[in-house]
Amino acid sequence: MEIARHWRQRAARYRLEGQRHRASGAVRFPPQPLALGEEPGTWEPVVLSGRGELYSFSVLRQPPAGYESLGVYAVGLVRLEEGPLVSAQLTDCAEQDLAIGMPVEMVTRRLADTGEDGVLVYGYKFRPRL
Repeated sequence: MEIARHWRQRAARYRLEGQRHRASGAVRFPPQPLALGEEPGTWEPVVLSGRGELYSFSVLRQPPAGYESLGVYAVGLVRLEEGPLVSAQLTDCAEQDLAIGMPVEMVTRRLADTGEDGVLVYGYKFRPRL
């Protein structure tokens, strides 16, 4: 049931929505269910800025099964301004332009075509910030 799974993840994928702890102010991404013993209302939804810096990256030259159409592409770890470390594909840049510490921003891009059910899945990627 791919459609249902993608629907449940839409807030995180399209708006970069995470959670903020009401007492400590800690931010986490992606949103997670309550831990055993946590009271309802402990975490509140928060839309993250989508701005951060490139913490680390790698260039995939042999994509995994199902991603061959992407060819060579970069993936990175991005430290968001709010604190969480997010992994995502890097886009709109050449490999030689990537550098650890560079400012980046979130953009919405097509992630996949699920095939027979006709669902196009969009989500976040990061690109260099101008």
